[in-house]
Amino acid sequence: MKKYSKLFIAALVALIFIGTFVFLWQKSQPKPVVYNEFVPTTGDIKKTTIVTGKIEPRNEVNVKPQISGIITAILKEAGDYVSAGEVIAKVKVIPDMNQLSSAESRVRLAAINLAQARVDFSREENLYNQKLVSADEFDKVKQALKQAREEKAAADDALAVVRDGVSKSNAKASSTLIRSTISGIILDVPVKVGNSVILSNTFNDGTTIASVANMNDLIFRGNIDETEVGQLVQGMPMKITIGALQNMNFDASLEYISPKAVESNGANQFEIKAAVRVLKGSRIRSGYSANAEIVLASASKVLSVPESAIEFSGDSTFVYVVKGEGEKKTYERKQVVTGLSDGVNIEIKSGIGMKDKVRGPQIVIEEGMNSQ
Repeated sequence: MKKYSKLFIAALVALIFIGTFVFLWQKSQPKPVVYNEFVPTTGDIKKTTIVTGKIEPRNEVNVKPQISGIITAILKEAGDYVSAGEVIAKVKVIPDMNQLSSAESRVRLAAINLAQARVDFSREENLYNQKLVSADEFDKVKQALKQAREEKAAADDALAVVRDGVSKSNAKASSTLIRSTISGIILDVPVKVGNSVILSNTFNDGTTIASVANMNDLIFRGNIDETEVGQLVQGMPMKITIGALQNMNFDASLEYISPKAVESNGANQFEIKAAVRVLKGSRIRSGYSANAEIVLASASKVLSVPESAIEFSGDSTFVYVVKGEGEKKTYERKQVVTGLSDGVNIEIKSGIGMKDKVRGPQIVIEEGMNSQ
């Protein structure tokens, strides 16, 4: 029994040894070299670039108050359409105490002058009726009374404006009513009822009551790398894609290229703007992220091969043309003149024709796969 066990173990060891030797021998054998092969095709080649940016209105206006005060009512909200002159909010005036004191003092002084002018007029009128003064003297007193009345009315208006922000004479153009300066869509109302607001002056930009823009006049704004900006010209067509609108596409026309670069992440980039042609009925919102596709160069109906089949050597380019079939197949190196490339295919201007077949990259044969 022991004799058979020894023979079995010896046979198993021999089998393992032979199997290992065969495996290592197979691994040491050279694998067949197989290449992809391509036939030149005729088609269009376009060199494009993608610019990331956003959609925004051409003109966005910040509506600010003409007086300082407190918001008492907001009549519109973001998304509403407003016409130029339409009231957006109302403001209650909080008067400046110095201005209020000065206006009240002016009213009191005007009242004193008016009372004196009335007394002078009454006296002068009695003398004139008795023909004791000339008509010229009487007219001067009458004129002084009219001026005193006007001064009193002006003082009352000034006090009302300082105290209330509105007077009888300017009620229709009240500065307490915040009106839109343009027609368009309200993009934002950053204030609430009860917020204090201030008017714009030399030392302050003023409080923005609302942002209004014409959403039918939109632009695309983005940045392009300095290596590509030299190929742009104003008027170039662009294709705008907005991902938030299920990849909706819009046509656009390049209208602005910045003359000065800005540094972004260590690279120099130039700002560009393009007028977007908005489709009727589309609901585009300000600030949407978008991509702009720009065709930098194009060639129509040209001979091309995959760029992976090209060998670059200095300023020259070569391809390997297939000669023969089967085991007699060889590859002849030929110089070609190339043109435009889109990153996948490259234009062949001369060197090979439609009937030639060119060699591409080597096919890597995995274990267990047969060469084709």
